[in-house]
Amino acid sequence: MTVNTICVHRNLVSVTKSQSTRIAYFGPTGTFTEQALLTQKDLAVCELVAFRTVPDVLDAVASGDVDLGFVPIENSIEGTVNFTQDALVFDYDLLIQREIVLDIEHCLLARKGVSTSDLTGILSIPVATAQCHSYLRKNFGELETRATNSTAEAAQLVAANKNEKLAAIAPKNAAKIYGLEVIATDIADHQGNQTRFVLVGKGVVPSATGHDKTAIVVFQRADEPGSLLSILQEFAARRINLSVLLSRPTKRGGLGDYCFIMYADGHIQDELMADALRDLHAKQGDVKFLGSYPASGKHEHTTREHADSRWREADDWMTELRSRITR
Repeated sequence: MTVNTICVHRNLVSVTKSQSTRIAYFGPTGTFTEQALLTQKDLAVCELVAFRTVPDVLDAVASGDVDLGFVPIENSIEGTVNFTQDALVFDYDLLIQREIVLDIEHCLLARKGVSTSDLTGILSIPVATAQCHSYLRKNFGELETRATNSTAEAAQLVAANKNEKLAAIAPKNAAKIYGLEVIATDIADHQGNQTRFVLVGKGVVPSATGHDKTAIVVFQRADEPGSLLSILQEFAARRINLSVLLSRPTKRGGLGDYCFIMYADGHIQDELMADALRDLHAKQGDVKFLGSYPASGKHEHTTREHADSRWREADDWMTELRSRITR
């Protein structure tokens, strides 16, 4: 009997492989997504299943064919990966379990013997070509850029096409996997290129670590002056920092019908975060919870800790005052 277990270990969501925990990821083999996934020791030992598109990954998690899914959600150059973010907001009831940030180095890969001057076309996923837009315009302005489902698929197609002299924008390790050569390195338009990836699953909320994020979607009760300000004030009044604020069409109405996607520092286990979400749920049209989970990296949390401490003191004060009410 196969038992798939997701357990909490040292306050982080940790995956225990018992015969086989299945994790779907945005593939095929050789994507940056796979690289990021393999940096997580507890995930790397599980059964990793590559899927062709992000919706395919999320479908597999939602249907129960796999236990968890791993997908890209934000890039430091191009911003939000909208097809992932929108899918989590509108199409699935999945929760983020953790985030991983990976340094990204885009390379140009081609078959052996093909140089940059020989190229007749360049293949990659649109989010990757966008990150290298200036480089491509300067060096290959006349060449056709063809869209693929992933960087690794681009490498696959270049390796398989013997009739054209093509190149793929892909990770360096994809060259070895698909028998290609690296003909240009580090071609992104800006230094410090990073992508944030998220692990998603059904139902489970990891416990607080002290360094967490909470993601929500707020649908307004009415689009009127000051409506966004009223949402933001819930966080400002509680000294909760918003690391990401996005507006996206709700897909429910016409132009101008938007919802707000927010990533806030903190966890719903924190009293202040819980209080902010409680007020939003009471006052706004709808609030969708996308998860509270361990944040990537290490940061100081003195402001958050002090705010929580003051809130607890205020709550104790009010409790004491209420205790004096005559019965």
